[in-house]
Amino acid sequence: MNGFIFQNPVKLMMGKGMIARMPEEIPAGKRILLTFGGGSVKKNGVYDQVVSALKGYCTVEFWGIEPNPSVETLRRAIALGKEEKVDWVVAVGGGSVADGSKLVAAGILYEGDAWELVKSQKPLPHGLPLATVVTLPATGTEMNRNAVISCYGTKEKYGIKTDYPVFSILDPEATFTLPAGQVANGLADTFVHVMEQYLTVTGVSRPMDRWSEGILQTLVEIAPKIRENQRDYDLMADFMLSATLGLNGFLGLGGVPQDWATHMIGHELTALHGLSHGHTLAIVLPGTMNVLRQRKGDKILQYGERVWGITEGSRDERIDESIARTDVFFRSLGLTTRLSENGIGNETIDEIERRFNIRGVAFGENGEVNGAVARLILLDRK
Repeated sequence: MNGFIFQNPVKLMMGKGMIARMPEEIPAGKRILLTFGGGSVKKNGVYDQVVSALKGYCTVEFWGIEPNPSVETLRRAIALGKEEKVDWVVAVGGGSVADGSKLVAAGILYEGDAWELVKSQKPLPHGLPLATVVTLPATGTEMNRNAVISCYGTKEKYGIKTDYPVFSILDPEATFTLPAGQVANGLADTFVHVMEQYLTVTGVSRPMDRWSEGILQTLVEIAPKIRENQRDYDLMADFMLSATLGLNGFLGLGGVPQDWATHMIGHELTALHGLSHGHTLAIVLPGTMNVLRQRKGDKILQYGERVWGITEGSRDERIDESIARTDVFFRSLGLTTRLSENGIGNETIDEIERRFNIRGVAFGENGEVNGAVARLILLDRK
């Protein structure tokens, strides 16, 4: 394990009734921009709770931040925030609302166009203080600096680094009325976040390996129970916390190698076809495991034994079984795991390879997933 310095400044507020405590965290007299998605928060009662909690503040509402938030939409939110001279942003919704609001918080204080900030691929300048009220566990954005922003006009999608949220609220009851498909995508997204930080090499950090394996085992255990009863408070609390812990920086402590090739390929599938982020990961990860099975073999074996209990068979048989069980898990969530099942063929594979090559990028813990390897991964999933 390498030496490290770690600080995560987000105040995490988890549990029933935490929304009502927002006034304890936001100074009096602040002008707040409330950002929302498509309106589900009005159906599950979260909107009313937020409005009630902030009744002593001047608030302005912006609606319509879509899944895979677009800069086209976020420009309008930034313009509204500037016009109303807000000095706080509160994102109410899932990961896309929070991601988009991170750019909004920075963009309100920026004189240029927000897409310039995204395309620069540099950490964003400091923005307005941001809080999140999470209604869909998945991205872990409520406790990290990450955001992913799309441009519909150019069919591009990029990750950015932003300020941390000041505080984030997780109330499991807010998840009770989520559509089953969104829950499935959230479970898949959480699972792959952990795998991207885990499925690299063995022997770097025992604590981080066990932490990752514990989250993976938790997801495998609770997923079928959630599908049976999504209104179980404890199950959804475990889901929410797993999503937060999966991408708040803890799993990488001590220089743990990380991959992220599956995410980068998945982002392209979303940009080109509009597939939900978690769904793209369920399609791509088994292919990543198979194409890189030689280099990742020892860790796949460890994963298979500790998460799935696979202990018998030859090395190749155990690797095959580990990949197969991963595929079956995603399918058990109700997700497809093949490109062909979504009408995606060679033209998309060609385009993703071209994009990787033009940008000169290569991902994975060894920097080996270039355009040619991405092509092999996608061909594996046809």
